Amino acid sequence: MSMLRNLAISLINSREERIVTTLPKAKELRPFVERAITLSRRARSLDGEGSEAGAVHLRRQAAGFFHAGNTQQAALAGTRGQLRPSRTAGVAALKRLFDELGERYRDRPGGYTRILKLGHREGDNAELAIIELVDNPREQEALEAAKKRSKHTVTAKKKRAGEGRRSSTADRGKASDKERTREAMDTIEASANDETSESSGQVEEPEKLAQNEEK
Repeated sequence: MSMLRNLAISLINSREERIVTTLPKAKELRPFVERAITLSRRARSLDGEGSEAGAVHLRRQAAGFFHAGNTQQAALAGTRGQLRPSRTAGVAALKRLFDELGERYRDRPGGYTRILKLGHREGDNAELAIIELVDNPREQEALEAAKKRSKHTVTAKKKRAGEGRRSSTADRGKASDKERTREAMDTIEASANDETSESSGQVEEPEKLAQNEEK
């Protein structure tokens, strides 16, 4: 029991919210620490009258999963009269459990920890494992980075699609401009041909008149 309390304190007080231990210890620690997290989650979900008293009761129950602060012991109770250091790690773990983790896992019905196998240790060939809290800040940062990457790819695809539409529209505009210029050139050529035919007709009429007079 003391070993599980120490491991639970180390896990909750860890900055990375993960510890490395042997696989059997991790499997024993998992249900132990999840029961304490369930108590903090239940305390966060209390509402109405008597919620404060219920939260205090759950907090006292969860305190049994950690070492106490030992604040009432004698100052010179250590070895050879040395000062006994105050054991505040359990108090800090209990405070973080109810202040932070209870709120984080408020809507999660279970499965607060994860076990990752690391292989065998050199020397005694013991199987090592990582036990960590889920939804930790490292995972949240990874999820946010993945969301940013997905948004960036979506915007890039939309931008490329917009550029393709613009280029196709520009090509259509160029084609329509070419058709218009061709129609204008055809109209100009037709009008020029009409003018040349009219001028040639006018020139032929005086020549015919002159020939008739000579005859």
